[in-house]
Amino acid sequence: MKKELAKIKKMIFEIRGQKVMFDNDLAALYQVETKYLNRTVKRNVKRFPNDFMFQLTKSEFSDLKCQFGTSSWGGSRYNPYVFTEQGIAMLSGLLNSDIAISVNIQIMRAFVQLRHYALAKPDTDTQIAELRKLLMLYIEKNDKRVNEIIIALNNLIAQPKQTKRIGFNTD
Repeated sequence: MKKELAKIKKMIFEIRGQKVMFDNDLAALYQVETKYLNRTVKRNVKRFPNDFMFQLTKSEFSDLKCQFGTSSWGGSRYNPYVFTEQGIAMLSGLLNSDIAISVNIQIMRAFVQLRHYALAKPDTDTQIAELRKLLMLYIEKNDKRVNEIIIALNNLIAQPKQTKRIGFNTD
């Protein structure tokens, strides 16, 4: 089971700031053809908003191919689709075989482990403290600008001045 989780973790990439898996990797894990997986998704496209699934642009796809040298994505004529954790969870309701259920459980465990690892990094607090220091230095150096922005925002938030009514008085 650990080998399977390690294998799945290697299939998780970060694209557009999200952890995702490629359609062909998922299809291989589910033991279905990629075109079958994508056809199933397209029939149920309302279940897959952009934060669940998206198609890579040509430049994103070519950058990945260059980054990894030989591509595991084959010679597809179309840019691949990638699925976030939520998209993969949604797939579990569409692909209802025993293999799909078992694989989905393993994939969810891999995502959870990655999240725990990211949250457990000891340097995260240090990085936040450094960012806070940089922000405070910026505010000190640009105090006048920041003050002007705050005044402008306060003016926008303030109640509008009372204007003289025009028209018939109904008092």
